[in-house]
Amino acid sequence: MTRTILSSHSKEIAIGFNEPFVMIGERINPTGRKILAEEMKNGDFTRVEMDTLAQLAAGAQMLDVNAGIPLADEPKILADTIKLVQSITDVPLSIDSSIVAALEAGLEVYQGRPLVNSVTGEEDRLEDVLPLIKKYNCAVVAISNDETGISEDPNVRFEVAKKIIERAQDYGIKAEDVVVDPLVMPVGAINDAGKQVLHLISRLRNELKVNTTCGASNFSFGIPNRNGMNASFISMAMGAGMTSAIVNPLHTEVVQAVRAADVVMGNDPDCAQWLSNYREPPAAGARERSGRRRRRG
Repeated sequence: MTRTILSSHSKEIAIGFNEPFVMIGERINPTGRKILAEEMKNGDFTRVEMDTLAQLAAGAQMLDVNAGIPLADEPKILADTIKLVQSITDVPLSIDSSIVAALEAGLEVYQGRPLVNSVTGEEDRLEDVLPLIKKYNCAVVAISNDETGISEDPNVRFEVAKKIIERAQDYGIKAEDVVVDPLVMPVGAINDAGKQVLHLISRLRNELKVNTTCGASNFSFGIPNRNGMNASFISMAMGAGMTSAIVNPLHTEVVQAVRAADVVMGNDPDCAQWLSNYREPPAAGARERSGRRRRRG
């Protein structure tokens, strides 16, 4: 079965069909966060460190690192951020940028085998990014849009994903190292968005046999109780075959939904992870009574 192997300097993780779902923390991203953007631009990574530790404590198995700040030196900031994050955690990272020079700067300093976010089906993007993936022997997120934009037709998005996988193979990149983002549409704008993407995820798994990821919160954009909606969506996406997603692990409903779906799908043997996170500790009095019984025996 398909397994995408990623690593840090000391830890390896697999994204795969029979593996626990991988939550990729989204918080190290200055987009829409003015204070964080200003701090990162000025070389202050205090908030980045806080976000790193908080996401790990909440259950993220990987972290996405983005330094897209207008009018800033993105290659330098991204490289500095990656070095900082890797100095305080051993989880693998997703290096996230639309600027090729920034991706290469990040890859040059990264210790291990990262996930690169991302490549699209546009010809110039394929020609710029895929050689980097081959050169640094890493994995890549393939986003299912091309020069024509993002199609609302999931069959078109499937064909774009297939094209990217085939082009990657031309560069000697294995299909298992291409993680497809089928592009989750907001259900508040497109009523069939959920049904369409679940069908597409299933096709990507069964026909192309590739791992998948997405920005899960896109599904609930513009509607109330987003965390509840995202939790339901992500558990159903897992049932359809999705193997990872970029999420905010500080949203407990989403994390619980992922962990519960892992149990349902048999990817949490003996419910070990669920029990370790949610089992109620025995009351202090019960521990004392149990201790007395053991001593009398």
